[in-house]
Amino acid sequence: MSLILGIDGGGTNTRASIVENGNLLGHATGGSIKRLRVGAEAAEANLRAILQEVYAQAGVSRVRAACCGVASVSMPGIAEWITSVFSDFGVEHSEVVGDEVIALDAAFKGGPGILQIAGTGSNTIGRAADGSRESAGGWSSRLGDEGSGYWIGVHSLRRALHAYDRDEPSQIIPRVSQFWGAKGMDEFINIGDGTPAPDFAALAPIIDELAEAGDPVAKAVLADAARDLVTFVLLVRDKLKRKHHIAGEVPVAWTGSVIEKMRQVREPFFAGLKAAAPEMPVAAQAVVSLEGALWRAQRIADRF
Repeated sequence: MSLILGIDGGGTNTRASIVENGNLLGHATGGSIKRLRVGAEAAEANLRAILQEVYAQAGVSRVRAACCGVASVSMPGIAEWITSVFSDFGVEHSEVVGDEVIALDAAFKGGPGILQIAGTGSNTIGRAADGSRESAGGWSSRLGDEGSGYWIGVHSLRRALHAYDRDEPSQIIPRVSQFWGAKGMDEFINIGDGTPAPDFAALAPIIDELAEAGDPVAKAVLADAARDLVTFVLLVRDKLKRKHHIAGEVPVAWTGSVIEKMRQVREPFFAGLKAAAPEMPVAAQAVVSLEGALWRAQRIADRF
């Protein structure tokens, strides 16, 4: 076996590990390398910083193979600039794939299954035994991503404003105003509707806290998020069964802070899947996407 590097470039932060013969030599966490989120200059700076740290921890100057999973990999130039940085760090062989690909492989090691992603963004991907894929949702923060942290933040504000108009109780506007440093409704609206837009996904933990405290608007938003995530999994399950003639049940895995950290999403998500498909296996623990990047990197190393 050889020195391999795996990178999980999520929407909020990036994780990297260097492994040799199954032994972890270095692990580092840094800022996002998603260009659409932080910009090209910051993304590259973050990637170089995390590579410098993980190489230093591992005590190496080059690696045999690397795999990087990153959101928006299909955008022009994304794979090319990451590959170029890899070259500067002595990576001999590499690939850059979508973050959903490494998460699928972390869960199923190239095999069939359904993955529900619900973090900053959301997406549901299913893979058949022949490698073909089906999906639902994941149509970007503006056009979709139901059940994601971003969606929870935006829709909580919208519904809180409706509640405000009706003089119905909710602590969302006061809490978010405090978080944003907004003094009064005019400033609150100016920040929320500003350019660049605020980080709506960063509001999700506030909404979760308020839901746990009984805020009716926050609770309703999280309930809707769970229903949407269940709907997407069942839709992909139906596509796999119908289009790929799968007779048995399809296993389900999941990843992302919305399901992992938000009880009022996680519990109805599991319950909804159990009610709709009692025999469908659903993972009890979140997928660690970085493990999929390392699995793929090892496969690359083994080819050379």
